[in-house]
Amino acid sequence: QVQLQESGPGLVKPSQTLSLTCTVSGGSITTDTTYWSWVRQPPGKGLEWMGAIAYSGSIYYNPSLKRRTSISRDTSKNQFTLQLSSVTPEDTAVYYCTRGDAAVVAGNMDLDEYEYRGQGTQVTVSS
Repeated sequence: QVQLQESGPGLVKPSQTLSLTCTVSGGSITTDTTYWSWVRQPPGKGLEWMGAIAYSGSIYYNPSLKRRTSISRDTSKNQFTLQLSSVTPEDTAVYYCTRGDAAVVAGNMDLDEYEYRGQGTQVTVSS
């Protein structure tokens, strides 16, 4: 059974960089055809796909967030990470890491359409 677990600070100050790590167990992030995404849901708003790193190492970003977003991975630890720079209170959300297939890069999947997802972590941007 594949399991994903998000970790990182729950509170970030405006203008700082938000950094989250997703630790994967029960499966490898280099398994063929797997795509590993970060998505978020601000309070009272819909799900937003932020980007993904594929099993091959290719990286895809939501164009609206690309300027501030960086996704990377550490295959030795079976982890992938999200960095979001210059955060504002509008970046306050529950952040999820997920696993899916190539369809994720369309950026329009519902949370329950992903094969696997973490439990989510609340990140609040506030001074």
